[in-house]
Amino acid sequence: MEPHSVEDLAVSRRGLVLFIAMCVIWGIPYLLIKVALKGLGPVDLVFVRLALGAVLLVPIALSRVDIRPVLGRWRWIAAYTVIEMALPWVLLSDAELRISSSLSGLLVSTVPLIGVVIGLLTHSGERHGWRRILGLGVGLVGVGVLVGFDISSSTFGAIAEVLVVAVCYAVGPYIINRKLSDLPALGVIASSLLLAAVAYAPAALIQLPHVWPSGQAVAAVITLGVVCTALAFLIFFALIREIGPVRSTVITYVNPAVAITLGVILLHERLTVGIGVGFVLILCGSVLAARAAPART
Repeated sequence: MEPHSVEDLAVSRRGLVLFIAMCVIWGIPYLLIKVALKGLGPVDLVFVRLALGAVLLVPIALSRVDIRPVLGRWRWIAAYTVIEMALPWVLLSDAELRISSSLSGLLVSTVPLIGVVIGLLTHSGERHGWRRILGLGVGLVGVGVLVGFDISSSTFGAIAEVLVVAVCYAVGPYIINRKLSDLPALGVIASSLLLAAVAYAPAALIQLPHVWPSGQAVAAVITLGVVCTALAFLIFFALIREIGPVRSTVITYVNPAVAITLGVILLHERLTVGIGVGFVLILCGSVLAARAAPART
């Protein structure tokens, strides 16, 4: 009898707990960014988040992994850092100065759809059956509905920024899979956090706020760095080991629901028709688009 893969096994109680934790932890950054921006600028916010994550994860990475292979791939580490952290985090923070956290979270949920487009454009060799094409179409209609209801001259730039964030989040895994998959994941993440923090330090020091941020803003940025970055990556690695990488990506479908719920309840953001209809269409499209095409018999 052939051994079962992690993907074939029933989800354990530990796996379920880790899954729920990740759904919440990566659903709350949109709320926390909005709160932190009341006392910090986008650059300072991103720097503190990166620095806190690096301070916590780099020592763990040094103790657990051989850092030499990671250093030997520094060019691809740098590329991954820019695409996955340095660029999208500052764009997302800047966008939330003008749009709601709910809308930000929903726009980022288009990552699976963009991933399908990238696969088609790069001829990845992965089969794209009719379900994926249908899902892509449904998801794009959802984006059109969302933008059509919620876009204005004052928010167009911010929406464009978040869509760039979604593209970055879709490209990042391709760099990991094709150029860094043989390296320890924790070493890659810790190195990226440290590299990005060092790169942002000069600009962050120049733009320090003249007044000490409020307690809420400080608590929000600390939570972003400690919980949503350092702790989140550790939990995510544990989740992948427990239930496998494919099923772990299902958190992508739950995160926007958490972001929308928190934005409406805690920040009193409006739940518009565009967000409601767009969320359903994007969610359905993403589920269809992310399903693997059946193998040929």
